[in-house]
Amino acid sequence: MERIILMVIRLLYKVPEWWFKICRYGKDENFEKYDEEQRYALLQEVTTRANRAGRVKVECYGLENLPKENGYILFPNHQGLFDTLLFFETHGRFTSFVMKKEVANALLVKQIARMVRAKAMDRSDVRQSMTVIRQVSEEVKQGRNYIIFAEGTRSREGNKLLNFKGGAFKSAVYAKCPIVPVAIIDSYKAFDIHSVRKMTAQIHYLEPLTYEEYKGMKTVEIAAIVKSRIEDAIKQYAPEKSESFSN
Repeated sequence: MERIILMVIRLLYKVPEWWFKICRYGKDENFEKYDEEQRYALLQEVTTRANRAGRVKVECYGLENLPKENGYILFPNHQGLFDTLLFFETHGRFTSFVMKKEVANALLVKQIARMVRAKAMDRSDVRQSMTVIRQVSEEVKQGRNYIIFAEGTRSREGNKLLNFKGGAFKSAVYAKCPIVPVAIIDSYKAFDIHSVRKMTAQIHYLEPLTYEEYKGMKTVEIAAIVKSRIEDAIKQYAPEKSESFSN
């Protein structure tokens, strides 16, 4: 929270303009007026400026691993709210995301979700979850990219991963699309550690799994492969000391 306050204070002169644009771009009646490139460019501007103001250095690796054609799903580990800011700063192509319904109405999350037409999933409602999975798969087939956090919730142990849920990969299986594992390192320190000290967060886009590589596999098997690749990257690149948090 302290870092968020710092971001707002240092960018106070820009906040009203950005807020107006984010709300305007996200309205249904304006969705055709402002194309995806305009909306995503705004998110990248806001995110990049906010990260700098919050004293967060973002290190990005592996962009060359991203599929040349759109229509893929990014599967990162999940450390907290700052994770999406890593993507918006470094991933240059329009990307939406799937979120749990518990955060769908949070301030700013709600407005950004409208801009990119993100999907909220109710994990307690199987029918609603399957509807979201099918919607995502259809949009991916049409060339949209998505971010899905396969752990289902954020880890509260720094760079340690939770189990990856097989169901999170159903959209990719239905879409027969490339799966891109993404290793996120030290992102939790931005908003979940009570400090505004300078910090560095890393994002590693890893080599994708093509449909030919995972077709015929069970989703739990795909989940295990993706988790293993992310864990290997974290072991290789994460600083030795990692903090846990309880808030």
